[in-house]
Amino acid sequence: MSASRSLEGQVAVVTGAARGVGELLARKLSARGAKVALVGLEPEALKEVSERLHTDSDHWHADVTDHAAMARVAEEVEQRFGKVDVVVANAGVAAGGPFADSDPEAWRRVIEVNLIGGAVTARAFLPVLAQSRGYFLQIASLAAITPAPMMSAYCASKSGVEAFAHCLRAEVGHKGVKVGVGYLSWTDTDMVRGADQDEVMRELRRRLPWPANRTYPLGPAVDRIVAGIERRSPHVYAQWWLRGMQGVRGYLPGIIATVGQREMRRFEPRLTSVSRGLVGAGGAADEKERTLGTERH
Repeated sequence: MSASRSLEGQVAVVTGAARGVGELLARKLSARGAKVALVGLEPEALKEVSERLHTDSDHWHADVTDHAAMARVAEEVEQRFGKVDVVVANAGVAAGGPFADSDPEAWRRVIEVNLIGGAVTARAFLPVLAQSRGYFLQIASLAAITPAPMMSAYCASKSGVEAFAHCLRAEVGHKGVKVGVGYLSWTDTDMVRGADQDEVMRELRRRLPWPANRTYPLGPAVDRIVAGIERRSPHVYAQWWLRGMQGVRGYLPGIIATVGQREMRRFEPRLTSVSRGLVGAGGAADEKERTLGTERH
């Protein structure tokens, strides 16, 4: 295990910082003395978060899938704070339901925000992280470790960002840049609460085996992420049991396929009622941003 280092005076960038994991992470990093740059789609919410932080902070309105916008943010953050030590690619959206009946645009957007957005964020900030010999943390999920029916876009995106981060670690380690992957199970955020508003998705999740069928409190999960940032860990587990999943992940696709067929047969008469769009307040903010962007053009 790596030694912890003080975050006092460090500059941390957090994407998807308007709410949930990103908001609380920004608050806890600030409480440990880090200066924080908040990035997201909701400028008013970001401004409110920034004003409540203990240390110097600022916020930027940007879509993490937009390379030009994120390159501008990286340049402005460096100008504003003089350096960047930590970047957390946290922005994410989700959609549920059977793939065959999914909304193609919502399905694609999950991949774009979660996977491409993480890569765009890394590309924009790698030059300044190389200067500071900093740390890039890509937030993934239990969904990267185990497949799940009704979550094809989310699982594909989180498996993708996990693989991307592992590749990146090998590429930039010799420059002194460390790269980590953060794993979270179901955590009490707007995204999870939004998914639970759908009766079928909520019931399916409750039928998962323990401990994957629980919703975990946000505070302890973010505390574990902060500890991982302090250690610049290659793997950060927001719930204690996720580490153990790594040793059995090779067996999980076959088990999920067998159990999933049974569950899908059980739920098939009700699948037409499953929501097809992005879930939660973050999903709504993303859809609003794209609608406004279309109107502007």
